[in-house]
Amino acid sequence: MITLPDRKQAVELVNEAVSSGARKAQACSVIGLSVRTLQRWIHEQSVLSDRRQCAERRPPGNRLTQEERDAIIDLCNSDRFKSLPPSQIVPTLADEGRYLASESTFYRILKEVDQQHHRGRSAKPSKKKPTSHCTTGPNQVWSWDITYLNSPVRGRYYYLYLVLDIYSRMIVAWELHEEESADHASQLIHKACLRHGIGLLSRPLVLHSDNGSPMKGATMLSTLQRLGVVTSFSRPRVSNDNPYSESLFRTLKYRPNYPSQAFEGLEEGRSWVHDFVAWYNQAHKHSGLKFQTPQDRHEGLAEDKAANRTLVYQQAKYKHPERWGNRATRSWVLPEEVWLNPENSDRVQPLVAAA
Repeated sequence: MITLPDRKQAVELVNEAVSSGARKAQACSVIGLSVRTLQRWIHEQSVLSDRRQCAERRPPGNRLTQEERDAIIDLCNSDRFKSLPPSQIVPTLADEGRYLASESTFYRILKEVDQQHHRGRSAKPSKKKPTSHCTTGPNQVWSWDITYLNSPVRGRYYYLYLVLDIYSRMIVAWELHEEESADHASQLIHKACLRHGIGLLSRPLVLHSDNGSPMKGATMLSTLQRLGVVTSFSRPRVSNDNPYSESLFRTLKYRPNYPSQAFEGLEEGRSWVHDFVAWYNQAHKHSGLKFQTPQDRHEGLAEDKAANRTLVYQQAKYKHPERWGNRATRSWVLPEEVWLNPENSDRVQPLVAAA
């Protein structure tokens, strides 16, 4: 790397040699410099400003102070936030009327102090296939599936039935049984439709699932037909056509308090799932909902919270405008449409019209 003083001296030497009658190419070759490099230095006046990435630069004046950085690190290591990523911490602070820094700043600071790692059961995130139906409100499209939970008997499992509203991501129904059957599934869906008043809606409910035997059993299909529910199934040989339920199961089994050993009994499993559903619906800030809780989205409270977060960010920008520059504050507005497995987003029409 040629330092700035050396570059200045090289330009002066070449200019002096040329003024004495030497050819510029020969003068450059004596000091091991190409004519093109010399021309670039002179034309761009880069002898006064090194634009290379490895050059030393003065730190910007709007960077966080050391006290602010320490406060962010202490907050991330506190008992309340030590198990949460910045994507969960920043919206929580915004709901409380606090702003310390942007989400990316949180990540950068944690990375600089070697604290940005995947923890516990979590693995590196991977891209998922985009999610054939469009929903513009709750109770329009549900997704459901069954997953295994370990029982005390080796080779036997408990079967967790979970029904999810893809618009709000809220768990609308669940049950835990010792066997997998279409009878249990039909009873669960029947009770869920009664609880949420599906029969009173002017539009049909779409129920999406994979192609398992409980999903296509005669009892299940008969119940759905009687309730006026439209069935929807994953495409053959496509394993990720039901991404919302699969993602929910991953969240469930990667919870920090998910037992590493088998559940001792059916009642213990039901108690744990009950607590998980309460946490997921009421406390979990979902990344697909701009970090709002599913229950707030389902009940129509998310818009007010989004407006409050926007106000908090605008006040923070007003206090330190130099840290934003010309950039707008973060958008907390939730999408009006949620899609499930569109074949072609340019041609697929919404299954349900906006209410």
